[in-house]
Amino acid sequence: MDPLVSLRKLIRDVPDFPKPGIVFRDFTPLLRDPAALALAVELMANPYRGKRVDLVAGAESRGFIFGTALAQALSAGFVPIRKPGKLPSAKAAMAYELEYGSDKVEIHVDAVTPGQRILLVDDLLATGGTMEACCRLVQGLKAEIVGITVLIELSGLDGRARLKPFGEVHTVLTY
Repeated sequence: MDPLVSLRKLIRDVPDFPKPGIVFRDFTPLLRDPAALALAVELMANPYRGKRVDLVAGAESRGFIFGTALAQALSAGFVPIRKPGKLPSAKAAMAYELEYGSDKVEIHVDAVTPGQRILLVDDLLATGGTMEACCRLVQGLKAEIVGITVLIELSGLDGRARLKPFGEVHTVLTY
């Protein structure tokens, strides 16, 4: 069986979540299947093997799930990019616009050093707002973005175009 078909079968569609009209792509069934989880991590990591990734930066909170596994697979460190008020030390912040309002992400200022090569990861790419803010944070710390990898892309929301200035975007499953 095609490996992407096997992964796709483990993505559950949840209609009207988190609000009416939205079809939420729930990957938690994939997480409980050890072979599927390992496959997803490998498919997210493979394009970046041999590209000297120093750190993987994951967006809160589901980016942490794949980010730490990718860091291990790539022999890299992991850096969390968090929602406001979660990091205890000196931090840099980046605000971004949502469909209905705004939000912010933060990173410790000493988490990344200038010139380090960073792979950004999240579970899902929709409009690209969160990932764009993560990229701007990493660039603000003078690091180099190696690429962006996500498990699921919702292509109709065109987040990929928003991330074009930051380099290669790799997705495993596209809806």
